[in-house]
Amino acid sequence: MASTLIEEARVALGGIGDLFSGLVSPTVRLGVTGLSRSGKTVFITALIHNLLHGGRLPLFNAQAEGRIVRAYLEPQTHDDVPRFAYEDHVAALTGADRAWPQGTRRISELRLTVDYTARGLLARNTHGGQLHIDIVDYPGEWLLDLPLMSMTYEEWSQATLQQSRTGARLPLAGAFHAHLATLEPDTPASESTAQEAARLFTAYLADCRTDDVSLSSLPPGRFLMPGDLEGSPLLTFAPLEVAPGTAARRGSLHAMMQRRYDSYVAHVVRPFFYDHFARLDRQIVLADLLTALNAGPAAVSDLSAALSAVLACFRQGANSWSSVFTGRRIDRILFTATKADLLHHGSHDRLEAILRLVLERALKRVEFSGARLDVAALAAIRATREATVRQNGDILPCIVGTPEAGEVIGGELFDGETEAAIFPGDLPADPAQALDGSMAGTIRFVRFRPPKLSTLPLRTSPAFPHIRLDRALEFLLGDRFR
Repeated sequence: MASTLIEEARVALGGIGDLFSGLVSPTVRLGVTGLSRSGKTVFITALIHNLLHGGRLPLFNAQAEGRIVRAYLEPQTHDDVPRFAYEDHVAALTGADRAWPQGTRRISELRLTVDYTARGLLARNTHGGQLHIDIVDYPGEWLLDLPLMSMTYEEWSQATLQQSRTGARLPLAGAFHAHLATLEPDTPASESTAQEAARLFTAYLADCRTDDVSLSSLPPGRFLMPGDLEGSPLLTFAPLEVAPGTAARRGSLHAMMQRRYDSYVAHVVRPFFYDHFARLDRQIVLADLLTALNAGPAAVSDLSAALSAVLACFRQGANSWSSVFTGRRIDRILFTATKADLLHHGSHDRLEAILRLVLERALKRVEFSGARLDVAALAAIRATREATVRQNGDILPCIVGTPEAGEVIGGELFDGETEAAIFPGDLPADPAQALDGSMAGTIRFVRFRPPKLSTLPLRTSPAFPHIRLDRALEFLLGDRFR
């Protein structure tokens, strides 16, 4: 209890500091997260690149009205947080061997400053029309760890094992379950036993994330994204058959696993929450809904549970002057279904409707918090264009792009250089049909390479094409450019 009060005080003190610095130098901290392969890195790179290079953003009012004077990168304010490698990601996307950049595996930040023509009298007379956007990039898997702060090791073990014995998870957990059956919680602690249990448990979590299963709710998050913690005792634990309330015998395997779980929460989860997460102003959550739809109803249901758990973690609500002392809250949250460029535009609104249905329960909770929430289908970087193809007398709406090397379409193996026209199918008009399994096999999603852009120097290169990135920007940041 004492440690919690101290940490809450840290949040409040940080809020006071943010208030005074924000009076003369307005700053918005934008959190960007999503589960594995949802496109976080691509989204941030595209957002920055479009603002730096004056991209076509008709629904982002400040840009459309010509009030953005210039945008530029500045050194970030936190010296202990890695910088988002924007330049490296642009190089990967635009080089001769253009490829999608490596995904998010740790927290990173970047400060983008935008000078603009302010409308309001207060803005013109205080900061003259300047906004710092601190973009905080972090894996969604880490966010799913936050509920562990209120769970004991025994409670987590029971919930995790119960989940592993249901649906698509059961066959994937076979090797771990077999090993678990050989473990006695009261036996003396053994490092080799703990390592083997953690290895098999991590392998089970990794199997749950493959494309054909595509499950989403897989805490602890650092097990699949260890970063510099790889091999640490903080990641060398696993659930045991212990009931909530069971006391661990001193020196036992149970006591060892409990201690390491508690250390993981204390040294990994809590610092992430109080040092980074609790000070966000706006949040976007990206979801690879298309892959879940491809994998079937179990994957979609698991994604729904994961996104609901993500939303429950946010300190959401409207901010006021009292927020300075109680801690700021996230007042705008955008959930997005990414990779909309893999569908014809006629299915984009339908993809949004499916995402809204997936989030139905969670959205009702937000209505009473005072926060604004929206959903959108988008492609931060559009890898395809649209065309029509006549086949057997029918005109099919297709997408055209360069499939990645190794993709097989209609029996043809693609080399990563040849374009193809794909009819991906249509999403159902009734979003409920996407969740009941009736559309299985009717949609074809292909992995495309990034689009070709000019090879001119970075400062004069064109902005990336996109789908609805401008709409996302307007919702998340539009009110800060008045």
